[in-house]
Amino acid sequence: MYSLKEAWVLMHGEHPVENWDGRMYCGETDTAITFRANETHGFMAAYTFTLVTEGWLNIDYNGQELTLLPDDLYIYSPGLPITIMAASDDYHGICLLADEHVTIESPTVHDLVNIAYSPIVQLHEPKMKLSHDTALLLAAKMREINGYLHSNHIYKEKILNMLYAVFLLDLQNAQTQAISHRSVPQRVEEIFLDFIRLLPDHFAEHHDIVFYASSIHISPVYLSRVIRQVTGRTVIDYINQMLLMEASFLLRTSSLSIAQIADRLHFADPASFSKFFSRLKGVSPRDYKKMKL
Repeated sequence: MYSLKEAWVLMHGEHPVENWDGRMYCGETDTAITFRANETHGFMAAYTFTLVTEGWLNIDYNGQELTLLPDDLYIYSPGLPITIMAASDDYHGICLLADEHVTIESPTVHDLVNIAYSPIVQLHEPKMKLSHDTALLLAAKMREINGYLHSNHIYKEKILNMLYAVFLLDLQNAQTQAISHRSVPQRVEEIFLDFIRLLPDHFAEHHDIVFYASSIHISPVYLSRVIRQVTGRTVIDYINQMLLMEASFLLRTSSLSIAQIADRLHFADPASFSKFFSRLKGVSPRDYKKMKL
């Protein structure tokens, strides 16, 4: 998948800040900028926090239509099947993006996965309604991050890491208040999050439920039940979504042959890979590769 830096250059053609390291970015967004995100959603290994400040935004999440209004926070996590469908002419928001690998490696944000997926676990959708005061607080934190990103402060990197950690703590506090009644038992939530943590590192090699269940020390039947209870999707849905994203990314950006991609993603042979890709994408790998050239 694209790193945050690669995705940004694809969408905008240049870096947002001179000597940008690609760890994170925060900025104001509008209708035109938001629709550009459809180019990389599903291909980007980054977390995105979008706070709506004006107008409305309509998204499709896993076949479910969601409308975001002012003071709504929507969180994109790598692998989520989200498409921007429509937005009002006056739509405006603030968007904070954080590279998946760089972010998770930081010890101060080890619980990012919990924060990012909490609304999905408890509310079955990737958005939260915040109080107006909380929305203003988070907006101020995001704008402060934006200010330091564009500064020449000699301690910029350290300050940005601290500000990001504070933002996540404030967000976690807001989530605890917004989701006052736990709809999913804590053990079920822990199992789901354990699965989500394993998936990015192992989906290419392990296409089966057994590996993930054994890694979490539960039965495949129980893991299947938990994932369906939390999200309405199956374990195989999640694995296939990641495989499809990575396959599309490689076909779109690399010079690898279809046989090499099939081998990298641990399919039995190119024919099996082609059948898988055609079934889920509606077009053969060969035709998809030609479309993207």
